[in-house]
Amino acid sequence: MFGKLEEIEAKYEELEQELAQPDIFNDQERYKKVSKAHADLGEIVAVFRDYRQVVQDLQDNREMLHDSDPDIQEMAKMEIDELEPQIPSLEDRLKVLLLPKDPMDEKNIILEIRAGTGGDEAALFAADLYRMYSRYAENNGWKVEEMSSNSTGSGGLKEVIATISGDMVYSKLKFESGTHRVQRVPATESQGRIHTSAVTVAIMPEAEEVDVDLRNEDLRIDVFRASGPGGQSVNTTDSAIRVTHVPTGLVVICQDEKSQHKNKAKALKVLRSRLLQLEQEKAKAEEDATRRSQVGSGDRSERIRTYNFPQGRVSDHRINLTLHSLHKVMEGEIDEMTDALISHFQAEAMKGQGQ
Repeated sequence: MFGKLEEIEAKYEELEQELAQPDIFNDQERYKKVSKAHADLGEIVAVFRDYRQVVQDLQDNREMLHDSDPDIQEMAKMEIDELEPQIPSLEDRLKVLLLPKDPMDEKNIILEIRAGTGGDEAALFAADLYRMYSRYAENNGWKVEEMSSNSTGSGGLKEVIATISGDMVYSKLKFESGTHRVQRVPATESQGRIHTSAVTVAIMPEAEEVDVDLRNEDLRIDVFRASGPGGQSVNTTDSAIRVTHVPTGLVVICQDEKSQHKNKAKALKVLRSRLLQLEQEKAKAEEDATRRSQVGSGDRSERIRTYNFPQGRVSDHRINLTLHSLHKVMEGEIDEMTDALISHFQAEAMKGQGQ
């Protein structure tokens, strides 16, 4: 491990020297590339230098234990007691930082939420989850753009698709895919009985044109007139778009915009991301189960979390984590949950590498 860390530090210093050259600003593409590579290595080099400093300080203090002055010996003992516990935590941090990076972590995402079993109550919870993720995005300074939605008369959502863009969005939300179950008493329930409903969430890294090549001959594009709830016309022109990817049978419909061009662009963006997800799932299926890069299978039919309103708790079944702060979670305060999932994934990945 330490040989690898020394190589990384040498590379970091090499990049630092290159950034110090005045003529690098003449080539902006090169400057951006070198700056990013330098920034990417910054954290691991800083932790490695901290580790090396602690090791050196420990060695110095152990030598001072042999000093003839009792006060110096006492001071050295206190320093050693303070420094020794830092070594294992710094080593663990270095192991995590050395794990292979998920190339998708920096990407924006496409969020899809769909009401499952439970009728109107499932649709209401789908709207609640959309609000939760929107609040979480707001807390992180990310941007949410709704791409399409299908609402119910009662304020619920049968389906909503949105993009969330910002810094490291996929890395934070990639473990949210799956079935989210809710247990609560619906407003219309006169007997006070608890109903159980389900909503599926899909988190897909937003695919760029360079990630997925869409060939015109593989696409069937249909244009039709958009309609609102109950079949009422919301548009007097044929601006709604249905894109079918013939080889896979994937279909994306977008009708939120009045412009046919904008609807087509949005539909193609969603289609690219779904195709990228298919490629990822295929690659993951071919890997050894112990080397998976997600917690659980990520299958949408898999129940990953339960939100129990009468008891004010939320439980993630993959990592046996229960929080008794449901109100805060529904307001978008989900860091404790997402951080625990990321830590679990990192621990599993370290086991897979035999570290």
